Amino acid sequence: MIDPLDLTRRLIACPSVTPADAGAMAVIATALESIGFTVHRFAAGEAPDGPVENLFAIRGQGGPHFAFAGHSDVVPPGDGWTSDPFVPEIRGELLYGRGAVDMKGAIAAFIAAAARLGDHPGTISLIITGDEEGPATFGTVALIDWMKARGLCPDLCLVGEPTSTHRLGDMVKIGRRGSVNMWIENVGTQGHVAYPHLAANPIPALVKALDALAALHLDDGNAWFQPSNLEITTVDVGNAATNVIPAVARARLNIRFNDEHRGADLVELVRRTVAEHAPAATLRAVISGESFITPPGDFSALISAAIMKVTGLTPELSTTGGTSDARFLSKLCPVVEFGLCNATMHKLDEAVAIPDLHALADIYEDIVRTVLAHPGA
Repeated sequence: MIDPLDLTRRLIACPSVTPADAGAMAVIATALESIGFTVHRFAAGEAPDGPVENLFAIRGQGGPHFAFAGHSDVVPPGDGWTSDPFVPEIRGELLYGRGAVDMKGAIAAFIAAAARLGDHPGTISLIITGDEEGPATFGTVALIDWMKARGLCPDLCLVGEPTSTHRLGDMVKIGRRGSVNMWIENVGTQGHVAYPHLAANPIPALVKALDALAALHLDDGNAWFQPSNLEITTVDVGNAATNVIPAVARARLNIRFNDEHRGADLVELVRRTVAEHAPAATLRAVISGESFITPPGDFSALISAAIMKVTGLTPELSTTGGTSDARFLSKLCPVVEFGLCNATMHKLDEAVAIPDLHALADIYEDIVRTVLAHPGA
């Protein structure tokens, strides 16, 4: 048997700030090997976004193949913690430490659940990366390529992100909006403010373009997604002088979009809009991920039933929030996200309720048992 509290504490003690591993994968591998998993580890990528430590573990054979996906990396702790963020500390019924809920606690809960199953039909795997909180370039994407090359793609996947809001089990994510970042640069000619005819100010045209972008109505949302939104996140000319017309004006924006759009189409819309007002401007875009949805059905129903059995709650099925690596995994198979309460994730004094760790392990166990009991899944 594996105690999810003990395993969570050992994982928190690894300061695995993206892309550092700091021993977290070794802790996970040792726990999985002790309960019969075959563990594969590899590093992918090069600086500046790598190398990234990745882990794929598998037990059993045949179908159905059920996968749990997660990440061992964490965001920087920041200053001002009550205790050392990488020295797990129990105060009352709470375990404090960076990664407690996002998402080392969920990884520990799933491993604890898998330890209880004994011999089972079908296949269980874990897809764990050290690069979910960072660029996500050499993490889950590399793992998917590795799995495809070996014919190890799952039939269903549960991602252990902290989806619960007020109580464990009150929300499950069945989809996510897509995300695209864009950088706009408008070049002018630097000059003295008293001689504007000898210069070309790049700011007014950029401001007009940004105003037009801010006025765009992308959609009204739909049955499962909130409306898409475009947000201007920075405007910069880097001009420290009061008497100089700057040579360059830059801006950055992000669009979070639902399944009524594709990232490339939104990039083209922004490109056309900018060109109307700032013809000389250039645009660079990076699509972090497309939107996806796993329509409500048998998979979400059995997850909801397991949550009800343990907590008495009927979870809300939602697509709200930011992105996760489910955006990549959704290309392989149906994906649903469910995990701990997210109130303290990325915050100072991140903490998990100890009873929630044990309850989550119970829920995960019920989910896996139900899936594996149906060979046709």
